[in-house]
Amino acid sequence: MAPSATEKYQAKSSGSNSSDVEGEQNEWKFRAPYKVHENKDGGGFNTLYEASCHCGRVKYQLSREKPLDAKYCHCTTCQVLHGAPFQWAAIFHKEDINFTHGHHELGWYDSGEKTTKHKLPCKVSCAYCRTPIMDEGRNMILLFPTLIKWKSEEERKKFAPSCHMFYTQRIVDIPDGLPKWSGMQGESELIADSPAEEVKKRKREMEQEAKEKETKSSKKG
Repeated sequence: MAPSATEKYQAKSSGSNSSDVEGEQNEWKFRAPYKVHENKDGGGFNTLYEASCHCGRVKYQLSREKPLDAKYCHCTTCQVLHGAPFQWAAIFHKEDINFTHGHHELGWYDSGEKTTKHKLPCKVSCAYCRTPIMDEGRNMILLFPTLIKWKSEEERKKFAPSCHMFYTQRIVDIPDGLPKWSGMQGESELIADSPAEEVKKRKREMEQEAKEKETKSSKKG
């Protein structure tokens, strides 16, 4: 849908220009996750959570009760960019977020090419206080639950992580019994205190070794 005259004026007044977005002009401001949803009685965006950066210039709402998944990432990139031992991230659809303030005052960073253009995937932060807001992927967004204003402990528990990633790069050990992947979830080896999975892995290895012995024996026969 084409942006309204008001939206165009807001984009222009924010000081942004078309060079901030590769090949897309300023259209990104009017698409998810940045487009502003109308909060109307009996319809519109269903606000369940509210969050903000440290200085309060960037504020947003969430409409999904639980993230699609949540995880801890221990990669060195997250350690450096967050200034913390690891990152706690929750996965949402782009339509699940509604910026209510400061969505034209965001900064971009492409950690691959080390540029500040809005090029997917990229990292998004408040341009004023530099609080990390989210990682924007091509199809999903990774939000940081520590920005959410929890109303109860039950709410926070809904964002509990399901696993650890890049655990071989960890700075601290976290013996919490969650699956711990050496790299990306499901695309690397399970390590550390993932006992049940370790047993399954060793069983698969033993079965493979047995098959290889059987094959060698049949060739000799």
